[in-house]
Amino acid sequence: MRFVCAVAGAALFACNLAGLAETKVPCDQTLTAPLRSSALLTIDSRPAGLEIVGTDQETIHITCHGGDNQDAAPHILLQFSPNSDGGKLTIEGSHVRHDNNLQVRVEVPWKTNLRVYMPAGEVKVEEIKGDKDIDLYAGQITVSSAHEWNYRSVNASVAIGEVRAPMYNADKGGFFRSITNTASDGEYRLHAHVTTGEIDLVGRKSHPDGARGPE
Repeated sequence: MRFVCAVAGAALFACNLAGLAETKVPCDQTLTAPLRSSALLTIDSRPAGLEIVGTDQETIHITCHGGDNQDAAPHILLQFSPNSDGGKLTIEGSHVRHDNNLQVRVEVPWKTNLRVYMPAGEVKVEEIKGDKDIDLYAGQITVSSAHEWNYRSVNASVAIGEVRAPMYNADKGGFFRSITNTASDGEYRLHAHVTTGEIDLVGRKSHPDGARGPE
């Protein structure tokens, strides 16, 4: 009986390992893998135009366009490594440069928690409910929702540049600008930082009473 249980346990462990198999493809191919709703997705990308969009599917689906230099596409790698919390997407490659205009579209479940790190480029997050932590050295971050702007904590800042958030009646430009807001009835947390560039928060207008930050 112990032997049978041991064999069954080993088989289950093997299945779990198989279910967490890493996927790696070049930019000129699509990547699709399971990703459950409410998972945590970490994205670590080279400079790119990164569009992250919510869908009804419990998968991560990635399409990539190599930009101005299509010969570079096979050398740009998309790697998804699942884990118990969700997974990590890495976009890397020796030919990836900001001026190549690399474009990557990432479709995930509409309820996904995000952590995004990229040195330069543009990050657009559309119609995704969940916590967000986005850090960009140079470029632009846009977080948009056509539905309820349901954040209990918002912190958006630039060292040099501009932060715009119409739902908080805020448009601030210059050095060390930030917008912070708390809402007791909110559900998610949003942190966005750009060292040099701009941040746009686009959503349904909410009460600005909790908004604060330097003028």
